[in-house]
Amino acid sequence: MTDFQTSGGLSPEYNFRAHPWHGVSLGKNYPEIVTTYIEVVPSDTVKYELDKKSGLLKIDRPQLYSSIYPTLYGMLPRTYCGKRIGELCSQKTGKKGINGDGDPLDICVMTEKIVPHGDILLQAKPIGGFRLLDGGEADDKILAVLVGDALYGHWRDASDVPEQVLKRLEHFFLTYKQMPGGDDQKCTLEGVYGREEAHEVIRLAQADYNDLQL
Repeated sequence: MTDFQTSGGLSPEYNFRAHPWHGVSLGKNYPEIVTTYIEVVPSDTVKYELDKKSGLLKIDRPQLYSSIYPTLYGMLPRTYCGKRIGELCSQKTGKKGINGDGDPLDICVMTEKIVPHGDILLQAKPIGGFRLLDGGEADDKILAVLVGDALYGHWRDASDVPEQVLKRLEHFFLTYKQMPGGDDQKCTLEGVYGREEAHEVIRLAQADYNDLQL
């Protein structure tokens, strides 16, 4: 009998797929290296998003206009943007009463490789982040590089990222929810932070997750 079998067939742990948000660990080396669930890749013409209840990837909305994600984009398992993330944003911006957006912590992963689809796990190295407000709620975007990437893997901090790359990411997040001809800017960038603060944000988001009554 192999390790994969019991007298009744496959072991119970092989009967079900782990929920990407609740059933996957951030990894033993977090926050320096984090297990990341990728939802969207740059070639996607629709926005995919994890369905929180089922753990399946769903279509959130078609990309009606020319906003294409500039990096791999996804979320960090067992994190949540709640009270602590909101309080940190209030502290850093001086704006009172900010709440987290109620979603897992978002992450952008830079790599030279073409990844053809989402719904995958990878190992990423956080190097910084964007302090973003979306509709007045804290919606941080962690910046990271794919572990072992030949082109970007040596970056250790947001200060290593070329200015034009940061500007491209900034432009995307400030405009991807804005309709052509509209002046309703839902997202505002409140700052860019480096590696150490990214680690703090990840720890706080994990603490917020641990407070959830699931």
